Amino acid sequence: MIIRKFKRNDEKYIIELWDLCNLIVPSNNPIQDIKRKMTVNPHLFLVGEIDGRIISSVMGGYDGHRGWINYLAVHPEYRRNGHGKKLMINIEALLKKNGCPKINLQIRANNNDVIKFYQGIGFIDDKVISLGKRLTEDREFNG
Repeated sequence: MIIRKFKRNDEKYIIELWDLCNLIVPSNNPIQDIKRKMTVNPHLFLVGEIDGRIISSVMGGYDGHRGWINYLAVHPEYRRNGHGKKLMINIEALLKKNGCPKINLQIRANNNDVIKFYQGIGFIDDKVISLGKRLTEDREFNG
């Protein structure tokens, strides 16, 4: 797998990947999420390719205090081959290079396979509750 930075013409394929991986929910419009990401730390948005086909993605963030991981996705046909781990190694190195001391991420509580994946690469339950508040409403995404 070749890992590279996201390019604007990747958007359609990334959204298809996220949809296939069940990462899109009505309250998070992926077009808006990508547009926002491209204005803040766009170098922390990575994609993985095999033979020119996008099969994975990760969106990292860093606010000067903590790093964040969003939209880690691996196409179902390519899972359990180390691609997610390879993406995480790359995004962690970029975050560390930017001075990031710790990474946070959020996982839906019932997504046991993803929880096991992150635990397998060293993430632990920080015993915190994640709260959120929308400041703007995105138009619902319907593909």
